[in-house]
Amino acid sequence: MTGILDTVNQRTQLVGQNRLELLLFRLMGRQRYGINVFKVKEVLQCPKLTAMPNLHPMVIGVAHIRGQTISVIDLSMAIGGRPTPDPANCFVVISEFNRTTQGFLVASVERIVNMHWESILPPPEGAGKGNYLTAVTNIDNELVEIIDVEKILAEIAPVDEAMSDKLAEEIAEAEKESEQEIVRRILIADDSTVARKQVQRAIESVGFEAVAVKDGKEAYNKLLEMAADGGVFKHISLVISDIEMPEMDGYTLTAEIRRHPDLKDLHVILHTSLSGVFNQAMVERVGANEFIAKFNPDELGAAVKAAVSKNKKSNK
Repeated sequence: MTGILDTVNQRTQLVGQNRLELLLFRLMGRQRYGINVFKVKEVLQCPKLTAMPNLHPMVIGVAHIRGQTISVIDLSMAIGGRPTPDPANCFVVISEFNRTTQGFLVASVERIVNMHWESILPPPEGAGKGNYLTAVTNIDNELVEIIDVEKILAEIAPVDEAMSDKLAEEIAEAEKESEQEIVRRILIADDSTVARKQVQRAIESVGFEAVAVKDGKEAYNKLLEMAADGGVFKHISLVISDIEMPEMDGYTLTAEIRRHPDLKDLHVILHTSLSGVFNQAMVERVGANEFIAKFNPDELGAAVKAAVSKNKKSNK
């Protein structure tokens, strides 16, 4: 796999154009899978793995890679398949999700393909709630599945989803000082069922309601409906959006919000498992108010507080 990611740093110009690049791979069978290149740090032949006590069953060992100890997850097992035999002849995709670095054991890695988010579609309705997919697409007349990695990581290492009591009090105080009435309802857009639920439970822990949608296109259509029905601020106070989503990504959603005269004043928080300095530049370019890496409920709460506080009454 030498060289497959050599040009990854040159690919950042795709961000903000509703495009992405997928690294294609296979697990135990013929099915192809994809992962966003921006989440991939390295692909390598599976290194020597060290077994450790009390590891989650999906974690087959740890590897020491470039001075870092990384857990290696058998991706086939993680999505309910058979254990991967002979890891030494397989590959590890080193990736960064939600502020953590981990390796995913895969049988083979193929190539990188350039895609438009409009070609990335939500999973079929018949896939059921227990599936591990965030999206599907068609490449070379073959279905490619995009795995819900956030669901896998949440099962291996669950996180606390509630905001602190102190932060709840600060949000309530900021609301009292606001010049306008704050609607305690927030639009959440995320293609991961687990991520949507995490954000929903976090904001509900401080007394807000959630309007949850699964991608940017659905979010934008929902906002247009709200704008036509008495104005968007009658229905919600702000938007919390993932970046990677089928049909319309979070950057494009934000840019569309800023272009629309009835939506342009909405406070938009981009909340994503992506990381990297280029994201901060994109936040400014598309006009998002904040960028937060998943998932820390109090950081998310602080961003909600900032949204409420921007209408703070001036002291006279």
